[in-house]
Amino acid sequence: MNLFEVRDLHVRYGSFEAVKGVSFAVGAGEIFGIVGESGSGKSTIAKVLMELERAASGEVILNEPAPGRRLSMQMIFQDAVGSLNPRMTVRTALDEVLRTGVSRRTAEELVDLVGLSSAVLSQYPREMSGGQCQRVSVARALAREPDVLVADEPVSALDVSVQARVLNLLRDLRRDMGLAIILIAHDLAVVKNVCDRVAVMERGRFVDQGETADVFERPESPYTRRLLAAVPRIMV
Repeated sequence: MNLFEVRDLHVRYGSFEAVKGVSFAVGAGEIFGIVGESGSGKSTIAKVLMELERAASGEVILNEPAPGRRLSMQMIFQDAVGSLNPRMTVRTALDEVLRTGVSRRTAEELVDLVGLSSAVLSQYPREMSGGQCQRVSVARALAREPDVLVADEPVSALDVSVQARVLNLLRDLRRDMGLAIILIAHDLAVVKNVCDRVAVMERGRFVDQGETADVFERPESPYTRRLLAAVPRIMV
């Protein structure tokens, strides 16, 4: 079952069209990758999904994951350190979300879900590594019991070994919690072993879209072939 569908999405900033007729659907428990260079429009799609931007035309159709319950999306940002309040400990940041009553989990359970020890609960963002901060950002998103995680360049600021651990975390969350994940990245290496399907975006349009293995083995566009030529090896 598709959790949501995007149909013929157009987003404009004045006379500039950032997204030009993009369509795709994401199913329950699926990891869908959107890959493209900076300025290609992929983060704009994420902002529309999170209702941070408005589309000029097109539609986003949300399905109910359960009778009477609205689909919930939460975002994970590229700058994990900057997305956390520097004056809050991890516990305070998580408790702030937990007080909304959406989740029955505890702060201890949330950090355990993302592979951190309870010792981080007393720490501030400046006392943690970039990888730890990103895991805390994921824990904070999970506190709202989402059906979909929108991960906007979640590993681009991390070194390669930490990238692999965070990508494995996302894959494990899909497996263990049934989450759907939209993984936005600027190179195909990040999505190769994680995503079920991938769309390659160039100048506001999808130039390739399909099963990840098919896109890697039989790319249709010259742009995708150029990206593939630049793929480094990441062990995931």
